[in-house]
Amino acid sequence: MDTFDWPWQYNFPPFFTIQPNVDTRKKQLEAWCNLVLAYYRHKKLYSLDVGESQTSLLFSNKKLDRKLSIDAIYTILEELCKRGNVEWKDKTKKQCLLMWRTPDEWGKMMYQWVCDNGKNNTVCTLYELVNGDDTNNEEFYGMEDWLLARSLKTLQAQNKAIMMGTDGVKFL
Repeated sequence: MDTFDWPWQYNFPPFFTIQPNVDTRKKQLEAWCNLVLAYYRHKKLYSLDVGESQTSLLFSNKKLDRKLSIDAIYTILEELCKRGNVEWKDKTKKQCLLMWRTPDEWGKMMYQWVCDNGKNNTVCTLYELVNGDDTNNEEFYGMEDWLLARSLKTLQAQNKAIMMGTDGVKFL
């Protein structure tokens, strides 16, 4: 996998402390949200454990000897939640699902692949859709089941697909 291109802010020590000035904090949170989504997209990750995240490369810059506090991580995740990119897995907010694309965007991308590859009016297993040889160069390759199901439900709501139990989908 290619190396991740860190934004300039990642090497700026104040980036790792939530800023008190409202305008500065707004820009900082925007940069953090963009960084989290870009990093998770690059690594093809979909879940985050808050307890483990503080020591992750994303929130801890060893070169600067700086890391975000747990409170700062929660601030960023809550901002991502407001934007629709994060959903909490539990009421204690210890783990979350992270979506760098919405299920609707994923559904559109999959349907475009279906149309481009003449798969209309065919049935695909969910496994072949996200793990098959035909899709190994697609961004949705390797997608987790929960996000795949949500994405396909958006297509079903648009009458572009019909779910076939829990294992398949027919694209219309």
